Amino acid sequence: MPVTRRQIVGRGLAGRCPNCGGHTLFAAGARFTIHERCANCGLGFNRGEGFFLGPLVINYTVTVIVFIIPVILLNVHGVISTKAAIVATGGGALLIPILLYRRSWSWWLMTYFYFLPQKLSGNVDVQHEGGEE
Repeated sequence: MPVTRRQIVGRGLAGRCPNCGGHTLFAAGARFTIHERCANCGLGFNRGEGFFLGPLVINYTVTVIVFIIPVILLNVHGVISTKAAIVATGGGALLIPILLYRRSWSWWLMTYFYFLPQKLSGNVDVQHEGGEE
């Protein structure tokens, strides 16, 4: 049965393998260690050199848009002091990427496979059965 884009998004938002839906992205008890492959279906999570940059960009973008820009705007409008804004943005720039690390990997895999669902092993067999190359 093929993996649909809807399933890819649902699994990405839930932090699961985009192919089989297993809880296999990260090693148990290891916050920052992503598995090379899914233990259930064998899907490779690292898609090649430089693939790690995707989660980094997601983390950076979320941190800047959701936290740093609002803090700067609060400072510009006089709601918080400059010192408080500097402390908050510095702390947020360090803490938010750590908190979002797992999610950013899941969101990146979701984005990648959303646009390239044919790369999922669950969809490879379906393409060959249909005669597609």
